[in-house]
Amino acid sequence: MSNDALDSNPPNADYHLSNHGSDWLWAVFALFGLSLLAVIGWTLATRRGTRLFHQIAIVVLLTGAISYFSMASDLGATPVPVEFRGNGTRQIWFVRYIQWFITLPLLLLGLLLAIGLPLSDILTTLFMAIVLVVTGLVGALVPSTYKWGYYVFGLVALFYIWYVLLWHGHRTTFAAGDRTAFAPGDRARSGHRLSAYYLSFLLMLYPIAWACSEGGNVISVTSEMIWYGILDLLAGPVFLFWFLFKLRGVDRNMYGPQTGKYTDSNVAPGATTTAQRAGAGPASTANGVGAGPVNGATTSPVMGAGSATYPPSAAHGAQGASAV
Repeated sequence: MSNDALDSNPPNADYHLSNHGSDWLWAVFALFGLSLLAVIGWTLATRRGTRLFHQIAIVVLLTGAISYFSMASDLGATPVPVEFRGNGTRQIWFVRYIQWFITLPLLLLGLLLAIGLPLSDILTTLFMAIVLVVTGLVGALVPSTYKWGYYVFGLVALFYIWYVLLWHGHRTTFAAGDRTAFAPGDRARSGHRLSAYYLSFLLMLYPIAWACSEGGNVISVTSEMIWYGILDLLAGPVFLFWFLFKLRGVDRNMYGPQTGKYTDSNVAPGATTTAQRAGAGPASTANGVGAGPVNGATTSPVMGAGSATYPPSAAHGAQGASAV
């Protein structure tokens, strides 16, 4: 079947997408679509209440599929006069920046949630991701040399993201425990480091691609599509599958993303479960009896069971013995 996308939607600029570029974009769209179906199946096989990271992946892949469908159809671009290497206009694909506006903050959100980074740090990092994408779009739409000013603003935002991924995130106390490792959090910490290095390296290549395409008009639009397409595949399906695979053996409850509103049981609201009758529910009024806080013990916000942070003092034990 021939690709007639450019016949149905003629290019609107002098430097525009070719038929071979459209064929490549259709292939990327197919990979995003297949990855989306695979993650949906993976999500359905995952216990409800622990699907946060899978649902983030679904949103990222669906957004990427829509974006590449649009670009493969030669839609979602506007002509902008070029600054270097010739005269005329070049297609600037604003639909790609809409994709990144949604997907980049979500990728960072999943990665930063996995290490239990404070909410304030997460919000600031997501804002910097938005700044990076928006300044790239505005700079691409500016036909004059002032576009490079937005490019610098984007690099400043990127430096902050690198700081969080490569330095600040590694110094954070990991919230994730590991059911298989001897030291809790070792597996999550190792997975985060590899993920942070990988994503940081890819984020370095995006500004280089921008400078060679929208910025400097050094490469053709088709070459631009190939470059960005490879990066989006590596940052999208490849990264997400690897990230979800690394989390498969980690206790998801330790991340704290459970809604706390879904239950797989048919216990009526307010009913007493067998576990609660066995002493796993709220603490009783007896001194030290039950699973609730005892003598300064702290209660786990995830499992709902109390765990003392230090053993009772010897004096207290002696008082308990004399009372008996």
